Parts: sequence; structure tokens; C-alpha cells
Amino acid sequence: MKTSLLVLCLLAAAATSAFAETYRAPLVSRSKTHRERPAPLAPRKVDGVIPRGVRGGNLLQLLNPKAPAKYGTSQEAICYDPAPMNQTPAQNGQTDAGKWKGIKLFVFNF
Repeated sequence: MKTSLLVLCLLAAAATSAFAETYRAPLVSRSKTHRERPAPLAPRKVDGVIPRGVRGGNLLQLLNPKAPAKYGTSQEAICYDPAPMNQTPAQNGQTDAGKWKGIKLFVFNF
């Protein structure tokens, strides 16, 4: 009885697997649509202390006051207020004309 039940189960499993369908999606060839690529961004000139030091090769020369001229001047690396207009003088009666206000670490020119 056990063997006939086992044989019957094996025949049923074989029959169901033989009649089973496999689903396969139809292959549709898509026509290649031509997309226009956007124009690449134009490279922008980057300036400042850090890019200039990386391009120059020797970062320590940026700190050297007697560095050769190829490393640039300090006036290129700072931003300053050349002539403040419509500004009230400080308590000592002076305006800060020509005093530096910051260091240009990264400058992106448009």
C-alpha cells in the first residue's frame, strides 16, 4: 500500500511538471530613440589660495614672503575694501580703507 501510494505521488508529480507552462515575455525590439545630449558645462576658471597652491606644486611657498614671483602676490589672495563709501567713521575717526577683509580660499569666476 505504501509503495503504490509513493508510485502514485511520483506519477502525479511527473504529470503536473510535464503539463506546466512556463511564461516567457515576448521580446519586443525597441527602436533606438536618438536623445540629444545636453551641452557639457564649460570649464570655469577656479582661483584662490588653495587651487593656486595645488597648481603651483609647493604649498609652503604661499607662506614664504620672499617666494618667487611665479607664486603670485598677497594682493591676489585677499579681498579688501579699497574705499568704503557712505560709511560712518569708527570712534577713533578712521575708516578702514584698504584694510583686508578676508582670504580668498576658492574663487569661481563666471
